[in-house]
Amino acid sequence: MIGKIRRYFEALEDGQRIAVGLAKGARMPARRIDPRAPATWEFSAFSQNGEDGVLDVLRSRLLDANRSFIEIGAADGIENNTAWLAIAEKYGGLMVEGDARKSARARRLLPGCSLGVECLPLFVTRASVAALKDRALYADPDVCSLDIDGNDYYIAAALLDAGLRPKIFVVEYNAAFGPERRVTIGYDDAFDFAAAHPTQLYYGVSIAGWRAFFAQRGYRFVSVERNGVNAFFADPACFDAGFLEGVQGLGFAENRFQLHKFRQPWPQQFERIARMPLVDI
Repeated sequence: MIGKIRRYFEALEDGQRIAVGLAKGARMPARRIDPRAPATWEFSAFSQNGEDGVLDVLRSRLLDANRSFIEIGAADGIENNTAWLAIAEKYGGLMVEGDARKSARARRLLPGCSLGVECLPLFVTRASVAALKDRALYADPDVCSLDIDGNDYYIAAALLDAGLRPKIFVVEYNAAFGPERRVTIGYDDAFDFAAAHPTQLYYGVSIAGWRAFFAQRGYRFVSVERNGVNAFFADPACFDAGFLEGVQGLGFAENRFQLHKFRQPWPQQFERIARMPLVDI
């Protein structure tokens, strides 16, 4: 009975969150966009940091779109980087979430307002990436979002090695590593950033590390968003060359959430985790 009551109130809350997100998204076309400046693209309907707007512009520039996505670290299906695609744009794809309760909440929600979205309860490891490829609608989805606060570097590599080739990649970076270090954490199947270090600053990949990784894989860096959480990369073969060459993206931004939490900029944040093991990229 308690579970039914909880799900009832969750459904009410989710309905309100969707209504708010759609109402906000209706204002997205009104923003003034400079095609050279990704900061002007940013807009949040369901995303946290302007990702909806950045992806909106990048998707509009694709030479060929299949209207599909993969999101790893999809939370409860509403506050993430592909909810706008699933709910408002009627894209299909995979929302993958390691927290079984959050994934179940997404499964209750999305079938009623999306087309062809599968919510998969899975803690993604290098070994389980092959299963994701088998379930993906396309090997080259328009968008792939990766935010798992941990083994992101290794999972991105495993996705590409498995034969997936997303047109647009949005990944979380760890601003505490600074703008120049090309580093990530060591791989651990059971990595949990909440338990890895008391500060919860030891996770993920530096922005320079991501830029090196994606350059090696033939992707072009687009920008980070101004809250210092996500970076965007694009496969040049999927865009008009003139568009990507003209983009003048932001190369690094301080993570505003971490800055607010610690009241210290990234150099002092890094000092807190400087003795933790890091892998050079």
